[in-house]
Amino acid sequence: MSTVPVAPHPVVPGPGSPASGKAGPAQAPDPAVGPPTVTDPALVRRAVKAAALGNAMEWFDFGVYSYIAVTLGKVFFPSGNPTAQLLSTFGAFAAAFLVRPLGGMVFGPLGDRVGRQKVLALTMIMMAAGTFAIGLIPSYAAIGVGAPILLLAARLVQGFSTGGEYAGASTFIAEYAPDKRRGFLGSWLEFGTLAGYIGGAGLVTLMTALLSTDDLLAWGWRIPFLIAGPMGIIGLYLRMRLEETPAFAAEVAKAGTERPKVPLRETVTGQWRALLLCVGLVLVFNVTDYMLLSYMPSYLTSELGYDATHGLVVVLGVMVLMMIVQPFAGALTDRVGRRPVIAAGCAGFLALSVPALLLIRDGSLLAVAVGMGALGMLLVCFTAAMPSALPALFPTRVRYGSLSIGFNVSVSLFGGTTPLVVTALIGVTGDVMMPAYYMMAAAVVGGFAVWRMAESAGRPLPGSAPSLEPGTQAERV
Repeated sequence: MSTVPVAPHPVVPGPGSPASGKAGPAQAPDPAVGPPTVTDPALVRRAVKAAALGNAMEWFDFGVYSYIAVTLGKVFFPSGNPTAQLLSTFGAFAAAFLVRPLGGMVFGPLGDRVGRQKVLALTMIMMAAGTFAIGLIPSYAAIGVGAPILLLAARLVQGFSTGGEYAGASTFIAEYAPDKRRGFLGSWLEFGTLAGYIGGAGLVTLMTALLSTDDLLAWGWRIPFLIAGPMGIIGLYLRMRLEETPAFAAEVAKAGTERPKVPLRETVTGQWRALLLCVGLVLVFNVTDYMLLSYMPSYLTSELGYDATHGLVVVLGVMVLMMIVQPFAGALTDRVGRRPVIAAGCAGFLALSVPALLLIRDGSLLAVAVGMGALGMLLVCFTAAMPSALPALFPTRVRYGSLSIGFNVSVSLFGGTTPLVVTALIGVTGDVMMPAYYMMAAAVVGGFAVWRMAESAGRPLPGSAPSLEPGTQAERV
């Protein structure tokens, strides 16, 4: 097993206890969740690596798809109108998000029944297969309307599998991590996101620079998608070597069977307050995330006439900066709490979205870099805090299922549709400042959600025993 039980009476001091120095009520022992456990550092590292790699693969695909959207539009959606091509490509991008809630409703509750590890292995296989398949699809010129139909089918497979990926990966890390380091360890999940994005975007940037337009249209665009096959095999190997989380193992022990029974009604209606908070937090997180990392490269090119290669390099630089800051910001959430960090991000987007976009619209390399960099640093407030804050909204018994449903409903309605909606809004209104207004609106919703959420830093996950690092002792209350 990955944990070692310690004395049944001590508990970890939560924020607000005399030992923590943070405001709030002290926690009392909860005998229903069992004795505290001591984590195994080697297993924790393996769990973080396996979860982060799966997220990296998911976002490698998103990065490739977003950065090569103009080329895909020409391959699969021939048209004399570049805007129509871009809208069609982003439409296929958004379609995958429409089935994410279905994937969440299938994989999430399944993860609460059969285990997190098994479901994460399954989602890895499906994600890799869907991405690999895109690289094999003939062009519109070769098979006509069948090409965009096959592209849509592959995107739907990706979207369905992704419905169980993020919630499962964040749950997996959160349930393995010691209470006092959950923010730092959880932040590596989004480190994987950025690494995947940089890998995908960097490959597209390199191909754009080295290949002619004809070569890119003829065969070059397939290369990034075909890489998903080997990546999926590596990720599957890592995930198959993992043990089940201590929290789920405890649920199995309490149920007395190999599969705890969790009615879907309990997963949804029994958690409706937490689900609403989850939707609000994920809304601001994903609208700003997709705006910066998925939409901005196309915005720089299609709306501002910016050179494609230079625009991609700027965004890549911002993501590298975010990767450097990410672990430190995650550790900060363990020290000061998740709520202050998320609230700072919401306030920043509300106040700085317009000035940042005005800098970007200035067009000079320095102005674009400063504007994009400012948005990237604000986004780190969410990428660092959300992987540990979201799983803490739900008790262990329904965590995977409830988080999958809440997360994917919000992403489908607001996050994944961001490029399509903003492109359409600019087309209808002619106002190129729409990206800033959209981010500001999301910040208002996120600010209300963070105001209503409880602080979770340093505290055991709801329904789980306190989790300690080796060599530490729980205090008696």
